[in-house]
Amino acid sequence: MKKGSKAAEPDTNGILSDTPRGDARRKYDPEQTKRNILDVATQEFSAMGLTGARVDAIAERTNTTKRMLYYYFGSKEGLYQAVLEKVYGDIRALEQDLHVSELDPVEGMRALVEFTFDYHDRQRDFVRLVTIENIHGAKYVEQVKSFKGRNVTVIHTIEDLLARGIAAGQFRSDIDPIDLHLLISSLCFHRVGNRHTFGTAFGRDPSHPRLRARHRAMIVDAVLRFVRKDD
Repeated sequence: MKKGSKAAEPDTNGILSDTPRGDARRKYDPEQTKRNILDVATQEFSAMGLTGARVDAIAERTNTTKRMLYYYFGSKEGLYQAVLEKVYGDIRALEQDLHVSELDPVEGMRALVEFTFDYHDRQRDFVRLVTIENIHGAKYVEQVKSFKGRNVTVIHTIEDLLARGIAAGQFRSDIDPIDLHLLISSLCFHRVGNRHTFGTAFGRDPSHPRLRARHRAMIVDAVLRFVRKDD
């Protein structure tokens, strides 16, 4: 590129162009384009993993180009990291939308567990992506600067529930909030992430609709029994 020349920018069809942004004939929403790319990339990476996912396939499904994807995300790995940041951000944001701090501690804990169960049950891409990133030893997600700060919000939520429950004489005082988060996540994650091997071993698919309500109630009951103070 010659000195003083303008960097190429993506046009409405996802093709890099030297046309100035001020061209009134073009209507281009880069944020919407990035959201579309992330949505499709989430599906591709969850289905194929980082190694098997194809940037060409993502570009084709979003009516863009590989060049466009690299313009926004730098590389295939950069796009994968952006997907991880998004899916973890989504669940953390929805947890905050529960406003459990406004509920009685027991009802707040129930709401949090039910939400966690429902989210894992419905968002299978999230479960697969977490599994894939664990295979990579958290190599990519640890490079996401916002990762730890964003995920600590759920621990603060649990800390608040426990503190209020203790003050009300409802909850035990010896529970570590990170341990409790591990318990809740494990119970909700396992039935989805391991459903194929579990079903093969025991002839029972945990994701079957007839079992869903029973498992949901069982996990909520298990967590509440664990946190409640003995009479």
